[in-house]
This record gives sequence, structure tokens and C-alpha cells, in this order.
Amino acid sequence: MGILDKFKSGFKKSASALTSGLKEIIIKKEIDDENLNKIEEFLIQSDVGVEAASEIKEIVSNKKIDPNKDLSLEINIILKEYIVSLMKPLENNVFFEKKEKLNTTLISGVNGVGKTTTIGKIGKILKDKGNKVMFAASDTFRAAAIEQLENWANKVDAHIIKSSQGSDPASVAYKAIDEAIKNNFNQVLIDTAGRLQNKKNLMEEYKKIANVAKKIDPKAPHDVILVLDATSGQNVINQVEEFNNIIPITGIIMTKLDGTAKGGILLALAKKYKLPIIALGLGEKVDDLQLFDAVKFADAFTQIN
Repeated sequence: MGILDKFKSGFKKSASALTSGLKEIIIKKEIDDENLNKIEEFLIQSDVGVEAASEIKEIVSNKKIDPNKDLSLEINIILKEYIVSLMKPLENNVFFEKKEKLNTTLISGVNGVGKTTTIGKIGKILKDKGNKVMFAASDTFRAAAIEQLENWANKVDAHIIKSSQGSDPASVAYKAIDEAIKNNFNQVLIDTAGRLQNKKNLMEEYKKIANVAKKIDPKAPHDVILVLDATSGQNVINQVEEFNNIIPITGIIMTKLDGTAKGGILLALAKKYKLPIIALGLGEKVDDLQLFDAVKFADAFTQIN
């Protein structure tokens, strides 16, 4: 299965909900004010966000659409063009390229988003690009997280630095970065504990990891990636807000896009924060983390190309 096929398969629920929803709205041979308002309301319900939905409505209202054409298809084409123009600047495949110097990446996200699994998949892509990869098991609050990351390290042939449950997360990160520099690693991926928004001690630990990294390399962490769960809907907006306030995010990865009919949340995030989109999770397999491509995303989301 090619990358476009994986995208289309992964977005089937979102695309089906979108196309069927638009067809139910557009039963007339013209786009009048009533239909425009219904389209805007439907897009908002699809988690596209108020601002993006309003802009799409404006574009549709100003576009001269031939009433003899399939109106729902024409609106899907407008939506596709809008997605590409919004999201093309947010592509960042450079993240995965082989680095000349060590690149330290802090991976954050609340529990349950698939963070540790995503780290394993990132490691696989980085390895395929010729990077020497190390994982730092700094989610020391849960023994299961350490074990899970170790399993992924074995699966993708990455080195791992770990300690026992309850150990200082920052010390694990420090040891990993120190060893990575001494042994010429290209990439260190640091796993962190979730539930940061409402647990002050975890917030402090999270900041401490970043501060410790700077003691070895003033520019570290070079990347701060936030992993988000598409099935959480509008709640991901709050997560971006909270995490970004602690340490500025340099990119996002959206997981579980194969399990929701509301993939539009990625548009809302793109419009509101304009953060680079590193990759999308479209399944459970090791190769189901797809590098973000705005055109392929738009094709899959609208199911047209």
C-alpha cells in the first residue's frame, strides 16, 4: 500500500462523514445564504474550528460555481485548495533527515495519546534515514512506560537509557545526552510523563528535563514535539496551549487519525497555532507513522485527487 493509499484508508471515517454531510446540506442547485450557514455550521461540528470554517464559507460565497456541476464536489475542491494553502507551509520533513550533530528531542503529550509508541515509530524512520538513535526513558513515574519504550528500542534497534521507576527523570535525560555525545549519536528522543496540565510536580519535572539538557548543550532541546490524539477533539487545543506555555513547541504529531470521524481538528490547530506538523499516526503498525504532506493530507481528507 502506497503512502497516499494509507492516508486515504486512515482518513476514511473523516472523509466519509465530510462528503456525506455536505451532500445532505447541498440538495439545491445553488449555494444560497441558508446553505452557506449550514456548511459553516457543519464544518465547525467537524472540528475544523470557527475561524477556518468562517474563511471557507467566505471563499465559497465569493466563488462562482456552475450550478450544472456537482456542488458538493465543487465545495470539496475548494476545501482541498484551502487545506493545501493553509498547511503546506507547516510541512517539516527535515526533522527526520540525518543530522551532523546530536539533535535532542523532547517528546511530550498527555497519557493515552500513544506517545511512547510514537517515539518507537519516530525512531524507526530516523534509523531508516541513517541516524544513530537513542531513547531516554524519562517517564519514570510508570514502570509500564519504561518497559514499553524498551520493547520499542529492541524492535527498531535503537539504544536506550533507562532507570528504575521513581528515579529522577532529568537524570535519565542527562545520562542519555551525555552518552550520546560521547558515542556519536545523531538523535536522542526523550520520553516524558503525561498529565502535565493539572499536576504541578510533573510540570516542574518537565521543565527540569529541558534545563538539564541545556547544561550539556545550550541549544537543547533542539525540538519539542507534542503528541496529540485526534479522537480528543477540541480538547487538543487546550493541550497545545498548556504545553506551549511550559516549553515552546516546535512541532506536533497527531495520532489515531484512523479512528475518528473528526480529523478536521488538525485544520483548527493549523489555523490557530501554525505549528509545524511533523507526522500523522494512521494505525498501530511500526510503519503507520506517515511524514506529513499537505497535498496528500488534503487528498485523503476530501477523498479527491
